Amino acid sequence: MTIKKKSDAGWCFDNSFAHLPEVFFSPVKPEPVRHAGQILLNEKLAKDLGLNVEILRLDGPQVFAGNEIPSGAMPLAQAYAGHQFGHFTNLGDGRAILLGEHLTPDKQRVDVQLKGSGRTPYSRSGDGRAALGPMIREYVISEGMESLGIPTTRSLSVTATGESVLRSTPLPGAILTRTAKSHIRVGTFQYAAALGDKENLSQLFVYTVDRHYPELRNADDLPYAFFQAVLDRQADLVSRWMLVGFVHGVMNTDNVSIAGETIDYGPCAFLDVYHPETVFSSIDHQGRYAFQNQPSITQWNLARLAESLVQVVPGNPEDAVGKFVEILETFPSCYEKYFQTGANAKLGLTTMENEDSAIYSDLLKIMEESQLDFTETFVTLADGLEQSEADPAEVDPEFSKVAGLSDWIKRWSQRLTREPGSVADAAKRMQTVNPVIIPRNLKVEEALIAADLGDLEPTHRLLEALRSPFTKTKENEPYRKGASPGSKPYCTFCGT
Repeated sequence: MTIKKKSDAGWCFDNSFAHLPEVFFSPVKPEPVRHAGQILLNEKLAKDLGLNVEILRLDGPQVFAGNEIPSGAMPLAQAYAGHQFGHFTNLGDGRAILLGEHLTPDKQRVDVQLKGSGRTPYSRSGDGRAALGPMIREYVISEGMESLGIPTTRSLSVTATGESVLRSTPLPGAILTRTAKSHIRVGTFQYAAALGDKENLSQLFVYTVDRHYPELRNADDLPYAFFQAVLDRQADLVSRWMLVGFVHGVMNTDNVSIAGETIDYGPCAFLDVYHPETVFSSIDHQGRYAFQNQPSITQWNLARLAESLVQVVPGNPEDAVGKFVEILETFPSCYEKYFQTGANAKLGLTTMENEDSAIYSDLLKIMEESQLDFTETFVTLADGLEQSEADPAEVDPEFSKVAGLSDWIKRWSQRLTREPGSVADAAKRMQTVNPVIIPRNLKVEEALIAADLGDLEPTHRLLEALRSPFTKTKENEPYRKGASPGSKPYCTFCGT
């Protein structure tokens, strides 16, 4: 089968990454598939991108499957490296092809990438394909993250290939169309630095600043300003993960977006019962990427970026190292600023006092000791505050039995008296930031199992529930319940 070029549904490609030195990519076309069939189409995202939804419904599957290339697209696979579980290796897009950069009606530049579109020069021993389940998983969870207000890559479509992929068993194949501010990673800089060509690294650096941090173009000491800006975005991003109980699962440096978006949803999952050492990924045997480790791992990953950036700083490398270390050491305080602001918001607090950190951390200890559901605990607190205006434990009999909670609520209630406005105001604030609905692991799994059997209705219902995560409705009630304490540990797989 030959790939056809066609006029399209409003695509407006302007492929700036392809103007970088070719060491950063390999031109490669998607491998055509037998029977392209639309599984999911994100119509709202398509409209936001300025695409014609009607045409996408008809012709989109051929584009999203890689059988047809939109006019103006320049398909390529990106090269990058990464520390995978702490070990450095050269990588690259082994099963993903960047169609190009689409310009939206408001001139935002958006990567459009096909994931599962066949072998590339970086595939190594991989088949370049993807199974239906993991692609639906990324679609569902990334859109759930978007609804929660967490920076993320987006999912435009999932397309069936009509072919099987062999993992432990044959599975139905699919391709995910993913959009992102870019796919430039910490690992991209590591790759450039490892090549030892300062000119290539400098070109990547200038390009990335222009694309993602244009406000810094005229900054003094640009490499340091850039590093500080990336650090700030990562601190903000990971604090948001921690505040909703999200476990990324594979925080290798090749999965850290320079743009500050959540990327790669392979073995991720959400906490049900709260435990800080929670690990879901089947390959994270040592707990490197456990829930509680995500901030410190982020700092470690940023250190790897700093090592690469040393090469673009003129003058004495030792002086550069010292300056980068100085900036890197600000990460804990930067992260804590974002985290504590968010933690206070979850408790209805708008001001900041010295004891606030202890109030939140003590609640987490109670949740851990009593095996409370992370999400539902905050929902119960908000609802109880709204109804009782005093003691949430009075509203939920089971809640009142939790050891240590009564004393904690008294501390919290006393703290609320020093807030402006009424208790009811605080309750309303809590309800705007504490989600009722998250992508519950069991519901995600149910949807994936059904999809593999050809039933997409559970996926559609789950997506509908996730669109309004802060709203309680009769329809989304079944999506609130998580796994019970003592349930078999949930295990995730990367899908490759």
